[in-house]
Order: sequence, then C-alpha cells, then structure tokens
Amino acid sequence: MDKKIVVVALGHRALGTTLPEQKKATKESAKAIADLVEAGAEVVITHSNAPQVGMIHTAMNEFGKNHEDFTVAPMSVCSAMSQGYIGYDLQNAIRAELVSRGIYKPVATVLTQVKVNIYDEAFYEPTKVIGRCMSKEEAEEEEKKGNFVVETENGYRRIVAAPKPQAIIEIDTIKALVDAGQIVIACGGGGIPVLEQGVELRGASAVIEKDLTSGKIAELLNAHQLLILTSVDQVALDYQSDHEVKLGHITVEEAKKYMAENQFEAGSMLPKFEAAISFIEKGVGRQAVITSLDLAKAGFRGKAGTVISQ
Repeated sequence: MDKKIVVVALGHRALGTTLPEQKKATKESAKAIADLVEAGAEVVITHSNAPQVGMIHTAMNEFGKNHEDFTVAPMSVCSAMSQGYIGYDLQNAIRAELVSRGIYKPVATVLTQVKVNIYDEAFYEPTKVIGRCMSKEEAEEEEKKGNFVVETENGYRRIVAAPKPQAIIEIDTIKALVDAGQIVIACGGGGIPVLEQGVELRGASAVIEKDLTSGKIAELLNAHQLLILTSVDQVALDYQSDHEVKLGHITVEEAKKYMAENQFEAGSMLPKFEAAISFIEKGVGRQAVITSLDLAKAGFRGKAGTVISQ
C-alpha cells in the first residue's frame, strides 16, 4: 500500500511564545502528531516561528549594539537559530510521546534553506514587521544601512520582504528520511531564505510565509494531504460577522471564488488557501485541510475542518 504522506503545518498556537510556553505547547502538539502516526500517516512537520525569530533578532541585535567586538545577526542566521531550538523541543516532545505509546520511530529536524528570487517584487515592497522598537535616530541609521523601516504606535521598527518560495535546497535529504520511515521536521518558519549566487547560497533579509513553503514541500514530496493546523476548527466566510458561514468540504474552484471576493485576510488565512490550491492543482488525488490542532486526527480523515479538493 502506498504511504500516506501528510505535511502538517503547525501554527503559533502549537508552539507558544516564550521558552516555558514552547516547552508546554510542543508536548500538546506531540500528542496530535502521535495520533496521526497511529492513524497510518507518514508525517512531515513544518511550523511557524514569528515570535521566536523576533525574539532572537532583538536579542542578537541588542547584544551586538552593546558589545563592540560582536556584530548583529542577519535575518537568515536568526531564522536558522529559531529552526534549531524549535526543532529541539518539538522532536524531543514527539519522541517521548511516541515511546510512551510503544511506538519506536525516529524524529529528525532538518535545518532547511529555501531559495527565493532576487527579483521577487516583495523585495521592493517589504511588509513583515520584525524586531524591537527604535528611536527616530536608530531608524535613520538602519535606513543608511539599506534596511526598510516603518513608523508604529510605539516607535520605529524594521520591515522585511516576504518573497515566495522557489525551491527547497534540502529536499533530497528530506525525501531520504521520509523514505526511511522517519518523522521529519523541516522548513521551520517558511525556511531560511537564500539567494543563489554562483555555487554559493547567500542569506536574504526576508521571511517566507510558512504556509506557502508548506505547500511547496507537500508538492515536492507528492504528499497525500496538506494539513494546516491553526486557531480555528473551520474557515468561515464573513468571519466574525453576525452572518458568518462555516466552510466544510469545498472544491478548488469554490476556494478561488472566495479568494476573489476578498474573504480571507492577507498574511493570515489567504496564504493558507494559496498554498492549498497550488498543492492540489499540481497533482492528482490531493487534499488540503485547514482545522485546529485538537481536530488534527479527524482532519486527516477528512471528517473535520475545511476540506479542499478537486
């Protein structure tokens, strides 16, 4: 029987924000992952990293600012750090949960680079706010370095681009681990964004939408399902209005129609639908499900959440 590869995209709720929160949250996430393994899924996990990478970026910049012998850390390095320490907690929590159920299955975290296009329009219109609040003088110094800055209620903050993922550099490694029956944690935070320059890869000052990279890895692995776990049980039309309508099973064409009606917020639910549609359309018999962590197992079975298919 063919393996049912499922790419599980974990959102912020599944990870928490602070170190203690993350330790606790990953234990709960591990239970959902173990449920999927017991249900017969070959699991590949992606995850968000927004609070974590912001914390690392702020800490490293403050350290560099106050210690003249040290330099600040670029976004790509901060992204790599976040992948490492989130993967550490997540893989250990999953391993412990599996062992407690009598399941012996290796879990591995792959530091993953994702190639982006230097000519992506996102680099000309950055949208992702990162890092600490700065004074006007500090913001002007950032701009002199070529960085983008935006004024907020509490001061000035850096903004970076969110280019689309073009290729996953470590995809062959991920495939080899999946083929060997291992659970893989990869493409954390959308992956470390890199630009190809000859034979070298150079980190880009950017972040990638986690959901778009999740769709890309699901496509390249020829996964059965893209399971996006978020804060709601089902997607809703006219969200938080008095005439909200929950979406159950819908087609790709219906999903495109709702997107055209601007039903989904950019940077939130919209990239989830973009990822789902792209994944489904590039293969046969594929399915995407958007639901909550608590309903992961039912979502895998197509019995919960918003289920999108051809």
